[in-house]
Amino acid sequence: MSFSTDVKNELARIQVGDDIELIAELAGLVRMCGTIVFNSGDIQLHFVTENASIARRIFTFLKSYSADVEASISRNLQLKKRSNYNIMLLDGPAVREVLFDTDFMTSENVFDRKYEIDDKILRGNGARRAYIRGSFLGAGSISNPDKAYHAELVTNGYDHAVNLSDIINSFALNSKIVQRKDNYVVYIKEAEQISDLLAIMGANKAIFEFENIRVVKDVRNNINRIVNCETANINKTINAALSQLDDIKLIEDTIGLEQLPENLQEIAVLRKEHSVASLKELGDMLDPKVSKSGINHRLKKINKIADKLRGVNDERSNC
Repeated sequence: MSFSTDVKNELARIQVGDDIELIAELAGLVRMCGTIVFNSGDIQLHFVTENASIARRIFTFLKSYSADVEASISRNLQLKKRSNYNIMLLDGPAVREVLFDTDFMTSENVFDRKYEIDDKILRGNGARRAYIRGSFLGAGSISNPDKAYHAELVTNGYDHAVNLSDIINSFALNSKIVQRKDNYVVYIKEAEQISDLLAIMGANKAIFEFENIRVVKDVRNNINRIVNCETANINKTINAALSQLDDIKLIEDTIGLEQLPENLQEIAVLRKEHSVASLKELGDMLDPKVSKSGINHRLKKINKIADKLRGVNDERSNC
């Protein structure tokens, strides 16, 4: 079961506080996964979802308007044979009542639909939270946080997307909108804001799971960064040491190390004896000790001498 499914299952079991919250959540569901159907001169309201818990919740909400509610199950052959749960409110007057209550229809003309929602429906934080929850249950998803931080709600209208994004952002979030084919996606990518979104909707159990995964992921990433950094430093140290050993061997085979100044002889011998030691470690072996920058300066002098022997012109080279 996916993380997104776990979140929806938890949200679908939340008890609504009052009729205001019920209507607000139903308003989100109507706009995201509801369809008005004309049948024998009257209208019906249909909902389709792949989640059984959401289907039960919609069924319960609609039952508060009329007993004439039906449910059925069909197979979605395009989505790995998953089940589609179809919830249908068949009572025409009740359908109109739902559409008026949720501010989706503002006149008797059923073609005059309203996707943006007024403040009269979203009275207070509880109603706004319920509306966001209903919208998410209708057409939202959250990626597995172990793989990516991404939450989105999908709608087919730009104005609706802007309205929904504004409502989400009224909780100090920073949702954005992108077009995807014929739809508009309201999305959040920041981990902390996704956690806040879960809190706004009331998915408290999912927050703990999300944060646990996030902590483990962050620790793992930090360890990987440290290991990569250490590996890079080790590789850099080894490559530098090998280059220094090549310089020392060239000098030794041509003019001899005894031709070097005493301080350069000293570090050349130490480098040969301790081929992978760091500059600091080499400096600590000397008496008196020499700083890391001092050791680096001596080795650069040895490099210039070696380059001169190789025939590399450098007017700055000197012994």
